[in-house]
Amino acid sequence: MKNRLYTIGYEQRHVDETLDRLIEVGVKVLLDVRELPQSRKRGFSKTALAAASAGRGIEYHHVRALGSPRELRHTLRRTGDFEAFARGYLLHLRSQLDSVREMQQLVYRQTCCLLCFEKDARECHRQFIASAIKALGQNGLEIVHL
Repeated sequence: MKNRLYTIGYEQRHVDETLDRLIEVGVKVLLDVRELPQSRKRGFSKTALAAASAGRGIEYHHVRALGSPRELRHTLRRTGDFEAFARGYLLHLRSQLDSVREMQQLVYRQTCCLLCFEKDARECHRQFIASAIKALGQNGLEIVHL
């Protein structure tokens, strides 16, 4: 069976709905790829999300190094230029290859899911992280955006 890496955005979801979906597809490790794991949405800040995940048997890891840097986020919010954001984030990602390699090793050992805010993975940096992990793999990797 091919390995799978899931990604999910919690933008229009409740924490219980998000965790239920992860359990449904067999996720064992939640990889929070936000630079700052804080949220205005109840249950999605680091401490609360880690506790809720643990309560459902899902391991939680915050991977700050792969979060989108503040300056990029703010410029995107101001300009709406996702292409410029993507170029900037890909430059950042190249400087974080050790973190990508660590995640790649974990992804091939356990069923993992990358978490960020944006509902649509095409509008989120997690798509680039997933692609970078896939590029390092030897046995193929299917990326599934939930």
